[in-house]
Amino acid sequence: MNLSKEIKRRRTFGIISHPDAGKTTLTEKLLLFGGAIQEAGAVKSNKIKKGATSDFMEIERQRGISVATSVLAFEYKGIKINILDTPGHKDFAEDTFRTLTAVDSVIVVIDVAKGVEEQTEKLVEVCRMRKIPMIVFINKLDREGKDAFELLDEIEQKLGLAVTPLSFPIGMGYDFKGIYNIWEKNVNLFSGDSKKNIEETIEIKDINSNELDDLIGSASAKNLREELELTQGVYPAFNRDEYLAAAQHPVFFGSALNNFGVRELLDCFIQIAPPPRPKESAERLVKPEENDFSGFVFKIHANMDPKHRDRLAFVKIVSGKFERNKPYLHVRQGKNFKFSSPNAFFAERKEIVDESYPGDIVGLHDTGNFKIGDTLTAGEELHYKGIPSFSPEHFRYINNADPMKSKQLEKGIDQLMDEGVAQLFTLELNGRKVIGTVGALQYEVIQYRLEHEYGAKCTYEPLNVFKACWVEPNDPKSEEFKEFLRVKQKYMATDKKGQLVFFADSPFTLQMTEQKFPNVKLHSVSEFK
Repeated sequence: MNLSKEIKRRRTFGIISHPDAGKTTLTEKLLLFGGAIQEAGAVKSNKIKKGATSDFMEIERQRGISVATSVLAFEYKGIKINILDTPGHKDFAEDTFRTLTAVDSVIVVIDVAKGVEEQTEKLVEVCRMRKIPMIVFINKLDREGKDAFELLDEIEQKLGLAVTPLSFPIGMGYDFKGIYNIWEKNVNLFSGDSKKNIEETIEIKDINSNELDDLIGSASAKNLREELELTQGVYPAFNRDEYLAAAQHPVFFGSALNNFGVRELLDCFIQIAPPPRPKESAERLVKPEENDFSGFVFKIHANMDPKHRDRLAFVKIVSGKFERNKPYLHVRQGKNFKFSSPNAFFAERKEIVDESYPGDIVGLHDTGNFKIGDTLTAGEELHYKGIPSFSPEHFRYINNADPMKSKQLEKGIDQLMDEGVAQLFTLELNGRKVIGTVGALQYEVIQYRLEHEYGAKCTYEPLNVFKACWVEPNDPKSEEFKEFLRVKQKYMATDKKGQLVFFADSPFTLQMTEQKFPNVKLHSVSEFK
């Protein structure tokens, strides 16, 4: 099949939200419509032993939250869909930020009762900076929540999004009767039965017809007509070009748990969402239609199968066709590699694929050659941009709790840091290892995974650091830089790439250091060159 046809039928998107807004449940129901799973799993339930497909790590099942991005692929109506289900918890935000470099569009999930929450604001801000098209899904309509117009206002004000509803709720909570689908002009009646795969849909071309009164009752029908009239008056008509330019954001309502409003979202999504888009590299703009393969590593996951200690590099294909057993250039190392068993994903289930196209995510077995941000090409030297490390917010010394297992601990830390779970720094003064994370929960995850996946135990000691700053001197041989290194010797460390890092113990120290050494630049992001 030709390349352009394969590109046109692909949709790669991420699902983002605050924790507990129903992101993983929505992913499950999308998979159900794609025929990828027969029965959707519950994220939290003691009665149901079946866990959510995309939460496959043991710690995720125990806590009922997603701690790592998972990749799921399925076919729906001739379209190949790749979903990246991201962690909502703020402690794992860095994984989500990196994942957003690999998506072409995004679905934002918002809880009808809680509205826009803090983590949603941060993630949407990243999408807006990158001009990623977004669709909003307002979830949990079967529960009491905020008024639809109040929610739409909140999305516009707090997230700065220009919204246009493509479906509208009929009632809410106890009065919830269903959804009017503005996009398809039909009514979807709510039965409240989550076991029904697809709800009853009745086509209504004219909302002023008596048919609507018969379906939902005259009071609800009158109310719906008034609300739809108001919607048309307040919000602009949907414009696909504006949506693709991230200037307009369609809104859908539904209840993922009850499998309601999900089909409408999916049907509209495959029609309007963008196929794979061009990506900027340091050298030039790379287009998907180009014949030569290129792609980049946006995530590394160790021990997806704890029995086999395997390590997978997740590669987003940007251009050309990726073929099994064909040599490709690892740009950073300047070496060619062949991959005999590239994987396509379905959460932890993997299938070997012979060829993949732009938009697809491929898992490559890795023995330690890859780092996050690495580029693979058919031969051209390209460097894809935009996968930086951010300055962590928490810092702790890591100590070996079992001296007999020091090799296992070293290997475990090395692999987990390559995954981007956290950042490792080594103090220049005494060689002690420091782990920096975005959130405190990460320390528990590291401790848990070191013990259960590598058989190593660790303890932590607090360390008073306000910020880790990457150091860039104007002139490495200058007297000023030598003085900086001498005075700050105690606070100097190197990161895993060998870049020099300065640990500031307070905002005041940072400010004074910048004033005293004006020719030594201090960056809070590692990608500054």
